[in-house]
Amino acid sequence: MSYPTGYRYTKEHEWIDATGTTGSIGITDYAQSSLGDIVFVELPKVGDTLEAGEAFGSVESVKAVSELFSPVAGTVTEINEALNDAPETLNSDANTTWILKLTISDTTQLDSLLSAAEYETFISEETGH
Repeated sequence: MSYPTGYRYTKEHEWIDATGTTGSIGITDYAQSSLGDIVFVELPKVGDTLEAGEAFGSVESVKAVSELFSPVAGTVTEINEALNDAPETLNSDANTTWILKLTISDTTQLDSLLSAAEYETFISEETGH
């Protein structure tokens, strides 16, 4: 599995690709692989205000339902509506399939997230591999 080095990661297996105060959020390759075949994605609404660590939706697979947590606080500006018709897109390319875009209210929160290398170390420790 690969993790883009420009992204920041959470221990709940979300990534954020941020430029200035604009961020795109998705789930990691590890998350989609662990979930298996994704069959449904519950999306937030444009205009929703999220807090860092707050649940904003869920991903349902044939194995389980997993909540999604916002890596940072902000206001949802766009949702990936294509996931309503094709949630399995997350299985085919988790690294570039964003779930939502938001305006980040405090960019310093990005500093508390994991780098790609730190995330890979976290996964190794979590799985024992």
